[in-house]
Amino acid sequence: MNSTPENLQIIFEDNHLIVINKRPGDIVQGDKTGDLPLSEIVKLYLKEKYNKPGEAYLGVVHRLDRPTSGVIVFSKTSKALSRLNKAFADRDTQKTYWAVVKNKPKQDSARLVHYLKRNPKQNKSYAHIKPVPESKEAILSYKLIKSLDNYHLLEVALETGRHHQIRSQFSAIGSPIKGDLKYGFDRSNKDGSIHLHARNLTIIHPVRKERITFEAAPPEDAIWNTCLS
Repeated sequence: MNSTPENLQIIFEDNHLIVINKRPGDIVQGDKTGDLPLSEIVKLYLKEKYNKPGEAYLGVVHRLDRPTSGVIVFSKTSKALSRLNKAFADRDTQKTYWAVVKNKPKQDSARLVHYLKRNPKQNKSYAHIKPVPESKEAILSYKLIKSLDNYHLLEVALETGRHHQIRSQFSAIGSPIKGDLKYGFDRSNKDGSIHLHARNLTIIHPVRKERITFEAAPPEDAIWNTCLS
């Protein structure tokens, strides 16, 4: 099920921000598929809610991959957008992801450093142990939260924000994310999702200047439900 103006999972809203729990399958911004992006769906919601005569303003601050779920922040004013853009560029934010992987990593917690090279034609990033031409350093830390019969729940903290970073780095250590066919999992999830979820996001509010953390519940399915139980 994709998001619509009627079923949006709103985590927080004030005059400056609207924070959504993105469903897997929602696309954040328009692309070549022509599918209605989440940004336009949120605009429709704001137009209806506030009875706006023209189009509602909405600024896209950051993105999540289409098959990924979780916390995403949009700005409702241009002032909030420029301040949030700066905070994300300066890495003055904290992001925590949950990933369900097969093949338990060798260590229960570790810091992974790779050099990612993006292949735009394949829309894929390749992780290298050492720098290669046009690669970018990618750093994350993870810890094991729970082991199920066949899968393992990891909590992931990003230090850098690279294209497909979590997916590529866990694939590189032999622990691909459930459903992620592109990065080495053996079969896709029925709904096209992958078990990667943006669990928490901490930002400094662009106007009130206070630090605020948003948390998103993972999608309803047997694996996520078992992880939460």
